Amino acid sequence: MARPTSFRLPEELLERLEDDARTSGASVTSLVAMLLDEGLKTRRYPGIVYRDGAMGRRAGIIGGPDVWEVVRDLRHGRGRGMARLAAVAQELGLPAARVQLAADFYATFPDEIDAMIEIDDATARRVRALVERRERLLTS
Repeated sequence: MARPTSFRLPEELLERLEDDARTSGASVTSLVAMLLDEGLKTRRYPGIVYRDGAMGRRAGIIGGPDVWEVVRDLRHGRGRGMARLAAVAQELGLPAARVQLAADFYATFPDEIDAMIEIDDATARRVRALVERRERLLTS
């Protein structure tokens, strides 16, 4: 549950917050909450950044894929333990430390990453159904 909180912020920062909130269609409160949440997460996990895209804002590895993509590959990777981590790192062309970072981030924030994986899975199911319907139409 949200708890009322008061902060004194510099006028210039407040103006930028209000402008960004207006531009994005979000409230200042929701924007501050999102930025604070992301800032604390990226401070705790250097090497993780948040970026916008078709699936919304999501955690990613600096210079690499989204965390959810790495976690998805770890779930389906060959081997066990560190051998799996090394295999996925090789497949993705990433240092093992970056794959470990994604795994650690997931261990701390599983709901966030699982939600992204579910969005991707749902999108893939919709695309497969579309292709199947198109193929039935074209082959009947």
